[in-house]
Amino acid sequence: MKEIIAIIRPKKVVPTKEALEKLGVPSLTAIPVFGRGKQKGIATELDIEIRPEILDQSIKAGRRMEYIPKRLFSIVARNEDVDTIVETIMNVNQTGDIGDGRIFICPVDDAIRVRTDEQGDNALL
Repeated sequence: MKEIIAIIRPKKVVPTKEALEKLGVPSLTAIPVFGRGKQKGIATELDIEIRPEILDQSIKAGRRMEYIPKRLFSIVARNEDVDTIVETIMNVNQTGDIGDGRIFICPVDDAIRVRTDEQGDNALL
């Protein structure tokens, strides 16, 4: 099993969720987060489109801001599903512009469904 952690633009949440549902991904966790990457917090047009108030913050900070709003998706998946899930997230979120996000893939030792005591892949489905 692997955990796929994807950090994406808020505007891409709905299309990403819809694409993952079509794949049959049974569950995910989505969390609003703030952060910055290599662009050092420079607001892009896509960021400003989502939250116009960050333009003012960006101007006051000399065209830089500390953090930009993003969404973090956490998905635990079977090993054989990881490549397809990552490819789908990439296809939906890749614009070629700064701020498209990051995807991290981490090993998961085990999963346990609390209600039924199921473990491993059975706990995921």
